[in-house]
Amino acid sequence: MVNAVGTKGESMDDGKTLRAWWNDPVDYRWLLRTLAARSALGPLRVLIGFAGAVIAVMGVVIAGTPVGPPGHPGIPSTIGVVSGTLWALRWWLLPWPNKTESLVLIGCADVLFTVEFLQVQDRLFGAMGAVLLVVTGSYVGFFHSARVLAAHSVWALLSVIVFSVRIATGGGSVQLAIAVALLLVSAVIVLPALQLLYWLLRTESLLDPLTGLLNRRGLEIRLPLLVAGYPAICVMTFDLDRFKSVNDTWGHRVGDAVLVRTARRLHDAAGEAAVVARTGGEEFVVAAPIATAAARTEAERLRRAVAEPPETAVEVTASVGVAVFDATICPRCPRPDPDRLLHSADAAMYRAKQSGGNLVVIDELTPPPDHRHPVPG
Repeated sequence: MVNAVGTKGESMDDGKTLRAWWNDPVDYRWLLRTLAARSALGPLRVLIGFAGAVIAVMGVVIAGTPVGPPGHPGIPSTIGVVSGTLWALRWWLLPWPNKTESLVLIGCADVLFTVEFLQVQDRLFGAMGAVLLVVTGSYVGFFHSARVLAAHSVWALLSVIVFSVRIATGGGSVQLAIAVALLLVSAVIVLPALQLLYWLLRTESLLDPLTGLLNRRGLEIRLPLLVAGYPAICVMTFDLDRFKSVNDTWGHRVGDAVLVRTARRLHDAAGEAAVVARTGGEEFVVAAPIATAAARTEAERLRRAVAEPPETAVEVTASVGVAVFDATICPRCPRPDPDRLLHSADAAMYRAKQSGGNLVVIDELTPPPDHRHPVPG
């Protein structure tokens, strides 16, 4: 998921937007959790399974006809009916697939659609079967990354070319083959554009509208990826000291300007590898792959960045709570989950605030050498 974009009103140019979309891995598990929370996974499973059942019925209907594959019913028709039936049963009777199985299922469906409709005797009807690749592409565009959709689109375009050449070399006119190709290509190439629009809307929902940083939901998506990707992880919670007095003295408009300024300073100072979010009110979170030895130095540097003299008369400081886990110190220690890191950083931040503010307090989650309990091998 895209990281912070700076301050409000500052948007990524087209090149950066496309690169961010292309490189976004898509949090498959988060999508499933969100759909499950809205009770949408069940109906989706029914619909996806129903599509397989329809394909199985279609295989039965066209078997042995002049339109369908040769034979009565013939191996291609039998394979299509069996595959459609198994697809329906898998979606109706088993839990939603994990990411790997989802990719395998869609990849098999793509190959099966192309191979099966190449067996159809009516070449024009066979070419129309490529429309089913748009259906699988829609699924990929929602649940998987732009790179996966690109691979699917390449396969779909190659299939369209093969279907069109088959029409032209099988007694059909070249003009008809070209018309069919253009019709199918127009359906295929729209999928990346639709996925980009969907990605932009999803990304926008994960950003704080005032500061342009990630919001709490965006942090919940990005932080697990960061925790899983690095041996050492440092989570820092920043809470502006006595911020209520800023609003009471200067007004909420100035208070908002201070929040935007703080967001910009944290974003600029944290570095590209960091995840920066505004989690509510005057509270910010910075998470980065930082080792235990460097955690305090980095937290102090960011605390000073927040407190630097501003262009206006409004000065603020921040209480900083830090939670750090370093697997390089204790490789066999259990890795904390993102929620525990956030909870520990919040608790440390409250201790800093109780001590007067403008202070860094660290909670090291890596146990000291004499208290380590390795995970059993």
